[in-house]
This record gives sequence, C-alpha cells and structure tokens, in this order.
Amino acid sequence: MSKSEFREQIRGLTDQLAGRELNQALQTWLNAEHGPGSDTYDQLEQACRKGMAEGWMCGHEAGGIRYGRVFKPEGDLQDFSVDVVDMNNCAGPHHSHPTGEIDLVMPLEGDALFDDNPAGWVVYPAGSAHRPTISNGRALVLYLLPEGSIEFTR
Repeated sequence: MSKSEFREQIRGLTDQLAGRELNQALQTWLNAEHGPGSDTYDQLEQACRKGMAEGWMCGHEAGGIRYGRVFKPEGDLQDFSVDVVDMNNCAGPHHSHPTGEIDLVMPLEGDALFDDNPAGWVVYPAGSAHRPTISNGRALVLYLLPEGSIEFTR
C-alpha cells in the first residue's frame, strides 16, 4: 500500500464524515458501519501496519510513543488531518480538541484499550480534552482532526 493509496482510503471515509457533528451518535454509526470486522476497519488496520513497516507512517518517537502526521487537512480529505500513533501501555500528552477528534483504535498486542475503549471508533466532541492512554497492551490509533486543530496543554 502506498501513501497515495492510503489517502484514497481515508478520502472515502472523510467524504462520509463531511458535515457531521462529532458526538456519540457519530461514534455509534462509525462502529456499526466501519467498526471491527468491517472491510473499512480491516483495510485501515492493514494500511497502518504496512505504512509503519515501510517507514512512511509513525516516523517520529518521543517518550516511547511513535507518531506522525500522515496528511495535513486539505479539501480532498474534507479538511481533516490524519495522524497515527503507536503506543504501548502509556499515556500521551494532554491536549484539547477545539473542533473535536475521531479516533480509530487498532490493538496490536494484548487486549489494548484506548482511554478504556476497545478496538473501534471513539469520537470526542468539540471542546473536549484528554490525556490519551493505552492500557492492557499496544495499539495503533488513527486520529482524524477537523481542520487539524489540536491544542497541547503546557
């Protein structure tokens, strides 16, 4: 899978997300339509694993967390940025989501949980904040940020 093929996968998803409110209803819909066991989930997980193996994804490391912005927010992605992190039983930096955040949790080892959520989609509404935490194993998390908006707490 090339980076451009991954972009096409993401574009198909972000087209479906355009204009939707980031809330519990969206999380429920994402898990029903694109959750674990779906073609979307399987393809995104495979693409992320391959992107990491090929070195074009998660190219940075700090505090035991591998991470990287794969795509900046652009029109063809409905102005979502795309980031992927690889975390193993750790917490990332506290941050807020001025416009919300959509996360795809993909456990790699153990029964990894992301903020106590198993494999699947987690949606944080605009104005929410958290310290992203992986427990019970290792997981990849794909982040979609409207307008790429994120504010790290000092």
